[in-house]
Amino acid sequence: MLNPSLRKCSFGLCAVMVMTSIALSCSKSDTTAVTTPTPVDPYTAIKATFGTNIDPANLANYANQGKPAYVNKDNSAGRVILDTKATLGRVLFYDKNLSFDNTISCASCHKQEFAFSDTAIASKGVAGGVTARHSMRLVNARFAVEQKFFWDERAANLEEQTTKPVQDHAEMGFSGQSGRPGIASLLTKLQGINYYNELFKFVYGDIIVSEARLQECLAAFVRSIQSFDSKYDAGRALVANDGQPFPNFTPQENNGKQLFLTAPVFDGTGTRISGGAGCNACHNAPEFDIDPNTGNNGIIGKISGTGIDITVTRAPSLRNLTRAGGLLNGPLMHTANLTDLQTAIGHYGTINLAPGNTNLDPRLRPNGQGQKLNFVAGEVNSIIAFLNTLSGNAVYTDARWSNPFK
Repeated sequence: MLNPSLRKCSFGLCAVMVMTSIALSCSKSDTTAVTTPTPVDPYTAIKATFGTNIDPANLANYANQGKPAYVNKDNSAGRVILDTKATLGRVLFYDKNLSFDNTISCASCHKQEFAFSDTAIASKGVAGGVTARHSMRLVNARFAVEQKFFWDERAANLEEQTTKPVQDHAEMGFSGQSGRPGIASLLTKLQGINYYNELFKFVYGDIIVSEARLQECLAAFVRSIQSFDSKYDAGRALVANDGQPFPNFTPQENNGKQLFLTAPVFDGTGTRISGGAGCNACHNAPEFDIDPNTGNNGIIGKISGTGIDITVTRAPSLRNLTRAGGLLNGPLMHTANLTDLQTAIGHYGTINLAPGNTNLDPRLRPNGQGQKLNFVAGEVNSIIAFLNTLSGNAVYTDARWSNPFK
C-alpha cells in the first residue's frame, strides 16, 4: 500500500499533468486555421465547350419573346417554351454527335443564314446519303393551325418530328438497319458527354438522356424561332385588317397584297375571268401558314425521279421566302425544282391535271379543270413585290438561334 502522502502527491501530479494537457490542447486548437471547402462549379464542361455562348446563370430569352396581337394561330397544343429546355435544344440542334458518324447535325440541313432551310436541292446526310425531299424552312413553324410536320405530314406533332431525321438511315443514321446502331446507342453516347451531363442536370435535375427529353428540348428550340420584323408587319400594325392598304407599302406591293388575298372567279373551263390569285385560300394571312386541309399542289415529281409523290400536302409559312435583295432562301417546293418566285407563281397560274394525281387540291381544279389564272406580267411582279415584304431580318443573325459551338 502506498504511503498516503505519496498518494496525495501522485494525485496532485496527475492533476497538474491533466490541466497542462488541457491547456496545451486548447492552445493548439486556437492556433489551427479553419479551412473552407472550395465550391465546385457545376458548369465547368458547359463553360469549356461553349464559352460565353451559353451562361446557365443568364439564359437567352426564348420563352417571352412576344408576338403581334394580330397573330393568333399556334400549333404547340399548350406546350410551353422554357428557356432551359430551348437552350438544351439549341445545343442538340447544332451538335454533330446526333449523327452516327459525327458528321451531320440538324443545322446541317436547316441553316440559320437561309431561314433554317438549305440551298441544296437535297441536303447531305451521313455516309453519302441525302434527304428524300428538300429541307423545309423552320421559321414560325409554331404559328400555324397545322399540327403535323414533314412535307407528307407523317409526324403528328413537332416533338415526334424532331427525332425522325436522327433515325433516318440516309440523314443522321441511327436507324438500327444494315449494321448501324439504333437510337438507344445515341442516348448512351450523349450520356457519356460531360457537357450533356451538366446540361441535363441543369434542366431536369439528373443526367438521364431519353428520346422524350430530346424531343421536348429540340421542339422547344424550333418553336422559339420566330420572325415578325418584316415590312409587312410594320404595315399591318398600322391598319385594322389585311384588306386595307398599308401606309408603308408601295402601290405595287399593295396591289400584290390584294391579288394574294382576293379569290379568283372562274368560268366553266377553269379560266379566271375576274378576281385575284387566291393564294390566301391555302396560305392564310397574317401567319401565311398552310391550311391543314390542303391537298397536293400539283408538284408530283420525286427527287429520286422515280414514280410520283402525291402525298405532299404540307408547306412552311411563306414568311422569309427571301432575304434582302429578293434572294431566295433556297429553291422552292419539296422537290426544289422551282428556283425563283416568278416560276413558282407561274406554276399556280396553269395547273395541269397529271394522270394518277388523285390528291390534287380541289381549289386548284375549279369545275374539275386545272386552274388557269391568266396572269399578266404586272400581276406577277406585284405578287412578287408583296411576297418580298414578308421577310424579316433578325432571324438570320439572332444569337439565340446561332451555333453555340462557335
